[in-house]
Amino acid sequence: MPHPSAPRKTPGRPPRISREEVVGTARRIVDADGVDRLTMRRLATEIGSTPMALYHHVRNKEELLVLLLDDYAARTLHRPELPSDPRERVVVGAAAIHEALAACPWIVEVLTADDLLSTSALWFVEQIVDGLVACGLSPERAVHGYRAIWYYTAGEIVVRTTAARRRTGDGRPTYREQVFEGLDADELPRLAEVAGRWASLTAEDTYLDGLRALVNGLLAQR
Repeated sequence: MPHPSAPRKTPGRPPRISREEVVGTARRIVDADGVDRLTMRRLATEIGSTPMALYHHVRNKEELLVLLLDDYAARTLHRPELPSDPRERVVVGAAAIHEALAACPWIVEVLTADDLLSTSALWFVEQIVDGLVACGLSPERAVHGYRAIWYYTAGEIVVRTTAARRRTGDGRPTYREQVFEGLDADELPRLAEVAGRWASLTAEDTYLDGLRALVNGLLAQR
């Protein structure tokens, strides 16, 4: 008696991918190689899928970066206990943003280059703007104040990160050190006075001091 024939196998669909998998893989690429190396094609390859399949989750790289920003903010931006003094609320809110972004400088590059914004971070922006208004600024001036604080915060991170990348690891003096070694004390007496300590002085973490000075200056213009 003939055996019934086995059912024919049909080609299976490629495994479905989740948004969490897309974001997690994109985060690994950016952490390892930077934002510039993140492309939809590379992301699809590392997931084991196709670029077309990714478009079910994200329309383009910009939307993918927004997802990365939200993911990072949700994992790292912890709402601090806010002081009652509105001036201190401004400082605490800005310092919390700085602390989170300093640990992941690529995010600053994205925020400043593409004007993208994580909705998870808006609570911190609210505290800064509200604190400035409570100190006497108009809402319009408070927004301008927030912008100045953001420029200072982002700039501090970018400059410090870039300087760290440029430091040589072979013990040779950097270009800046060579320039400061040859300063003319008659022409540049103040710089010559601190030339030997310039690198260590500029490497100190003075973010909070500068932030307080900036906030005080903004509020002095009421």
